[in-house]
Amino acid sequence: MCLFPLATIMKTFVTEALLLLLLAVLALASHPEGSHLFGLFQTLLTRPGHSEPLFISAGFMDNIQFERFNNRSDFPGMEHCAPWIDHRSPEYWKEHTQRALKDIRFMRQALKLMIHTYNYSATGYHTIQRRIGCHVLPRGYFSHGFLELAFNGQDYIMLNEDLRTWTTVGKAAEILRKEWEKHSFAQAMKIYLEVSCVDSFLTELAYGKEILLRIDPPKVQVIRKVRLNRKITLMCWALSFYPPEITLTWQRDGCNQMQDMEVVETRPAGDGTFQKWAAVVVSSGEEQRYTCHVNHKGLPEVITMRWEPPEPIIPITTIVIAVVLGALVVGAVMTFLIWKMTRGKERAWF
Repeated sequence: MCLFPLATIMKTFVTEALLLLLLAVLALASHPEGSHLFGLFQTLLTRPGHSEPLFISAGFMDNIQFERFNNRSDFPGMEHCAPWIDHRSPEYWKEHTQRALKDIRFMRQALKLMIHTYNYSATGYHTIQRRIGCHVLPRGYFSHGFLELAFNGQDYIMLNEDLRTWTTVGKAAEILRKEWEKHSFAQAMKIYLEVSCVDSFLTELAYGKEILLRIDPPKVQVIRKVRLNRKITLMCWALSFYPPEITLTWQRDGCNQMQDMEVVETRPAGDGTFQKWAAVVVSSGEEQRYTCHVNHKGLPEVITMRWEPPEPIIPITTIVIAVVLGALVVGAVMTFLIWKMTRGKERAWF
């Protein structure tokens, strides 16, 4: 995943908390099994002492960032940021830079509305975050779209699944909804999400299909940990797999252990692959009754894993003692044989 360099982030005064929030939104964006996500994630930040707000925009396909914009970077234009070759023309990047500048004006107007509604200080810390995009089915058909706008992490307005109505929380969001309904904004967004968003996805998919459509099977291992209460935790880890859809289940004597099982959400590994684990608490001595079952698109069939006790390790002191004793025995035998031969020669001489 290609993200903004740390030096650039420091220059643009992004706080660590805001950066982590942005990355969390990107990492946790999920989509239905078999579909692809195509969208923009944008943040506008104001803070005391800076007349111009910071604006960051990131374009994503699934878990891969393919373009970025930062109005405080050394190159304040839309940039290619993907592990595949940039096939776009210079005119394309100019057009998308202008679109990003238009997005800044759009979000500043929303921020101005929020500040006026709540009588906030215009020079304080404020954020506007926007998430917009579409989910596309494997054959290129539109699944559903989304548009969300959040104010300071509290008020928000969200386009409903029907792409016609809005859900709002907070006074500022309600005022914005009335303004958008007056200008039929939902209808314009419906056309963009169902048509333009899908077309953009298909075009970018043609450039990056070797990466986006690849299949990496998981590497699975079972780990045993002893808890403070002397109970045993068995953890089934699946690592380095793609796409992210995977199923991990524990069974005891062939029966599913769904109620007693702890499963974490699938997480990006940071290298373009994913990881996931499922844990179950067992009694000591019953580890062999439990099996982990893993199902993934990259596997020819469901694999079954069981915790295997490690091979017994002979203590190093035992090895050293054995070697020393062995050497002493060999030395004694050799000494005896030499003495025997010497005595034989002496008798033959006389």
